[in-house]
Amino acid sequence: MSALHVAVVGGGVSGLVAAHRMRCLLGPTARITVLEQTSRLGGKLRTDEVGGLACDVGAEAFLHRRPEAAELVAELGLADRLVHPTGVPATIRAGGEVRPVPAHTVLGVPASVEAVRQVLSAEGLRRVAAEPALPPVELAGADVAVGALLRERFGPEVGDRLVGPLLGGVYAGRPDALGLRATMPQLAAALDSGVGSLLAAAATAMPAPPQPHGRRPPVFGTLAGGLSALVQRLAEAASAEVRLGLPVRGLVRREHGWRLEVGSATAPAHLDVDGVVLAVPAPAARKLLADAVPAASRALAGVEVASMAVVALALPPGTALPDRSGVLLAEGERYADGTPFTAKAFTFSSRKWAHLAGGPVLVRGSVGRHGEIESLRRDDEDLVASVRADLAELTGVTAVPVDVAVTRWGGGLPQYGVGHLDLVRRVEDAVSGVPGLAVAGATLHGVGVPACIATGDAAAARVAAHVLGRVPRPG
Repeated sequence: MSALHVAVVGGGVSGLVAAHRMRCLLGPTARITVLEQTSRLGGKLRTDEVGGLACDVGAEAFLHRRPEAAELVAELGLADRLVHPTGVPATIRAGGEVRPVPAHTVLGVPASVEAVRQVLSAEGLRRVAAEPALPPVELAGADVAVGALLRERFGPEVGDRLVGPLLGGVYAGRPDALGLRATMPQLAAALDSGVGSLLAAAATAMPAPPQPHGRRPPVFGTLAGGLSALVQRLAEAASAEVRLGLPVRGLVRREHGWRLEVGSATAPAHLDVDGVVLAVPAPAARKLLADAVPAASRALAGVEVASMAVVALALPPGTALPDRSGVLLAEGERYADGTPFTAKAFTFSSRKWAHLAGGPVLVRGSVGRHGEIESLRRDDEDLVASVRADLAELTGVTAVPVDVAVTRWGGGLPQYGVGHLDLVRRVEDAVSGVPGLAVAGATLHGVGVPACIATGDAAAARVAAHVLGRVPRPG
C-alpha cells in the first residue's frame, strides 16, 4: 500500500509551516511535496548578503507579542538567535518635519490628545480633543474605510500624518482603501462594544502599563543572521520533496484526492496527491480554485495586491546616522525645493538592531504604495540614486555605499479592503466543504509572520485530519 502523499503549493513561510506541521501529524513515511514556482524558498522572508552582512530584504521582523513566531523559533531550536530592537525611537516625516512616532496610539489612532501633541497642528489637536463630543460611532456590524472614519472624527491630519505612514509601512496601502475591521480589529471591537468615541476606543485598546519596576515585553523580534534561518530550518524539519521553478497551472478534484498540473503550459506534468494546501497569493489562488471551488475563487477576486521594492544600502563603516531606528514618510512629503520623495520609509538597520552594529552601516529604503506604479518602473540604478537622494535630504548622509541590493516584490502585499473579513469568511467556508483541501497565507488573517504561521498550522491540521481519516495507512 502506498504511503500518504500531500502537496503544498507555495514555498513561503505559510507553506513551509504547513509542510512541517503535516510531517509532525502524518509521520516519517508520508510523502510531502512542496511546489514553488520561483527559484528559492521563503517567499517574503529573504536574507541577502549586503556589504558582507546578512540583511533581510523582505520582512525584517515579526510581532513578538503574538506567540506563533516565537514559539516556532523555539520549537525549531533557534531561540539562541532571537533578538529584539535596541529601543532607539522611530520617527515620522509629516508636514515637512521629522518627529518621534508617538506612543499611546493604535497604529497612529490617538488614545489621548497628549499622545499627538508634538505631531499635529493646533487645529488638528482641537479636532482630536473635540472628537468625544461628536455623536457616537455606530458601525452596526458593518465595516468602514479607515481614512473616511478618521476624517469624519478627527479631520485630515491624524490620517495624513500618522495612520497613513504606519499603515503604508505594514500594507503598502492607503487608509482610504483599507478596512477598519481587518487592519484595526481592536478598535472595531471597542466600537462594537458600545464605546462611541474613537479616542476612547483607542484608549481601551492600549496594552496595560507594566507593573511598577517592571519592563514592558518587547514588541518585535528577529533572528540574528536573518530570517532565512527560519526558512532553512522549516525546510529541514519538513523533510519534504522541494521542487523549485515549477509553476502549478491546474487543480482538479478526483474521486480520491487531487491532481495538480505542473510545469510548462506546452508540456505539463501531473501530480496525484491525497491532499493539498494552497499557500499562494490571492491572484494565484483565485486561478487554481476557479474550477475546483468557484465560490472561493470569486471571493478572492476581490483582493487587490500592492507591489514594492526594498533598496538596501551598505554605507562605509563609521557613517553617522541619526539616533533613531528609522523614519516613515507621509504621502505627499517633498524636499525643500518641492521635489517629491521616492521612498515611503527608511530603516536604519544598524541603529535598530544591535547585532548589525559595527562594520558597514546598513540602511533599508522602502518604495511603493498601492496603485503607485511610476516609482517601481525605474531601473535599479535610477531607484538607488533616488533613494540615496531621499536619504541625503532627510539626514544629510551622502556617503557612497560600498554595496547595494535592490529587491522587488511584485504583487507581494494583499490589501485588506473594506469587508475583507467577510471575503475571507466566504473563501474559508467554501473551501471547508471540499475534502482534502485548505488555504493559507497572508491573504487571510494578517500579513505578518505570526499570522502566516497560524494559517499554515490550521491548513495542515485540516488536510492531515482528512487524509488520516480517509486513507488506510500501511501497517
